[in-house]
Amino acid sequence: MTIEIKTTSIEPLRHTFDNVARRLGSDKPASRYLEAMFDLQPDVNFHYRPTWDPEHELYDTARTAIRMQDWYAFRDPRQFYYGTWTIARSRQQEVAERNYAFVEKRGLLGLVDPDTRRKAAEIYVPLRHLEYAANLNNTYMTAYGYGTATTQATMFAALDRLGVAQYLSRIGLMLDGNTSESLEAGKQAWVEAEMWQPLRRMAEDLLVTRDWFELFVAQNFALDGLLYPLVYGRIDTQLQKSAGSTLSMLSEFMSEWFAETGRWVDATLKTAAGESDDNRRQLEAWARAWADRAQSALLPLAVHVFGEGADAVMAELRAELDERGRKKAGLDL
Repeated sequence: MTIEIKTTSIEPLRHTFDNVARRLGSDKPASRYLEAMFDLQPDVNFHYRPTWDPEHELYDTARTAIRMQDWYAFRDPRQFYYGTWTIARSRQQEVAERNYAFVEKRGLLGLVDPDTRRKAAEIYVPLRHLEYAANLNNTYMTAYGYGTATTQATMFAALDRLGVAQYLSRIGLMLDGNTSESLEAGKQAWVEAEMWQPLRRMAEDLLVTRDWFELFVAQNFALDGLLYPLVYGRIDTQLQKSAGSTLSMLSEFMSEWFAETGRWVDATLKTAAGESDDNRRQLEAWARAWADRAQSALLPLAVHVFGEGADAVMAELRAELDERGRKKAGLDL
């Protein structure tokens, strides 16, 4: 008896969705990222304008001074949609959990001298309030921005900032032996300590910035572009002199996240600046003004750590940000 097994190749009737086919051509296969991004935001049949903002439609391009022919021209180089973003963050969280468990199991923080632990708490814990403000700012961009190409990425960024705030809170609890004293002291310092007031004022001004693209430039490029290299770069290196790699292990997620997210921020600015000279000039003006403000607001923190060398540190970081703007985003700061 002979059994003959035959295979049949079935050609799919279509390779992608209509919204993707309209942009890429007749039914060409598309990545999951493009399928989960193109034209998902409603743009018709709003019926009425919001009663809380009757000057604009529910989704309105007039909420920013930036003008684009196609708001779906933006691309996230990370190719993040919900599935890939959650997978990436899950893997990073596994690494972070192993680092935290290793530090706790070996009692590594107990080997760090009390002065260094105190200084680490003074630096890291108040920043959790700044991260929560960044969460609110990116949520605002999501609510008032235009086009899923941008707003889905800003929502991911908002949730990431909440995660960073939680990690900073956890570092504080590890430093104070889970008494929460560092969290209470950090909140009091954020509200009252002179060192934090310029940064706190800037954070509060960002919370009431109405142009969502200006807020994108101010928060995700200018402020983060100076804050993260300062805190998780220069200050972390300074603390390593007495703490070794212990504190670096606890803040590794922040360093990795900033490097990854910076690629998306730069790509977004480059696309918007390349659309028109008007866009480029507006972005440069925003970036220059907010970078100046961020540099001034972060200087007291740099003085707290580096003393007389703070001005030089901040000047170097500003030069690096300016160079990043030129090379990665096409902006002359």
